[in-house]
Amino acid sequence: MKLGKIFKKFWWVILIVILVGGFLWLQAVAKSKAANASVKTEVVTRQDLVDSLSESGQIDSQEKVELNFQTSGLLAWVGVKEGDYVKKNQVLASLDKRELQNQMSQLLNSYMTNRWNFEQAQANNVNWQTNAMSDSARDTIRRTLDETQFSLNNAVLNVQAEDLAMKFANLWTPIEGIVTNIDAPTAGQNISPATATFEVINPKTIYFSATADQSDVTKFKVGQKGSIVLDSFVDKPIDGTITEIGFTPMANQTGTVYELKIAMNVDNSDYSYRMGMTGDVNFIFREIKNVLTVPASYVKTDANGVTTVLKMVGKTKQKVEVKTGATIDGNTEIVSGLNEKDVIYSN
Repeated sequence: MKLGKIFKKFWWVILIVILVGGFLWLQAVAKSKAANASVKTEVVTRQDLVDSLSESGQIDSQEKVELNFQTSGLLAWVGVKEGDYVKKNQVLASLDKRELQNQMSQLLNSYMTNRWNFEQAQANNVNWQTNAMSDSARDTIRRTLDETQFSLNNAVLNVQAEDLAMKFANLWTPIEGIVTNIDAPTAGQNISPATATFEVINPKTIYFSATADQSDVTKFKVGQKGSIVLDSFVDKPIDGTITEIGFTPMANQTGTVYELKIAMNVDNSDYSYRMGMTGDVNFIFREIKNVLTVPASYVKTDANGVTTVLKMVGKTKQKVEVKTGATIDGNTEIVSGLNEKDVIYSN
């Protein structure tokens, strides 16, 4: 009876105590669950640690040219079509040479006229320096001889210049390869250097052009081996070797990247590997096979330089000292202190 009166009188106090107690209990349970949830476990395993880096790129060619005529004119002859294989120094096309040939004929006539005048002046004045004559007369003869010499020299230069112009009327390729583009494939049209481009690419000189960020490029060196996997031949990896590392950044790229030129060890006689084919090249800098590993975040080093992990021993967690090796790609090699299938904890 007495307790009932007390309860009726102080029921609100009892309710508050119950609510506060329940809240504290729930909070403790939540903290316990959070603490348990934050504890992660790992099983010590054996695996290969591989320090590697993959870079993307595409096929390019060392020898590729875009050829244009030196002057405008009538396109008189086109001797190739796209897809043809051409030899080094082969003529691809030519301009109409009739006007140039007429000019050459005129210049050759002028050359002969000047040569005859030169030879006649020499014959007429064989002993002009020894004959008795005044200084004024001797000076006149010397000027006449010099004038015929200069005229002959100019005639020779004009013929040479016209001969060069006739050669420029032919467009030839300085490399062998495949004709991949012709802007003006049909003879009979007037062209300018900008409207008649011929492109030739040598398929024997293809290489894989990869891009390396400025933070990665220092890891590479000329002669380093890699494995190229093209998107068109995912089941045919290609051995590659770095032959050149760009010294200046590549233009028209996002960020600061440098070109890696990678020789491809392939036979491209059937042209299977084509310009612009994309892919990736993988480089392995270091590889440690079949070693015990744990996540690097599970390994702690104290102020004294002692390296430990939290390991399950029986039914308790204990710190055990370990000796570590290399850390690669977020995994640390365990040299001693743990065994395969040991369970370790993150905190």
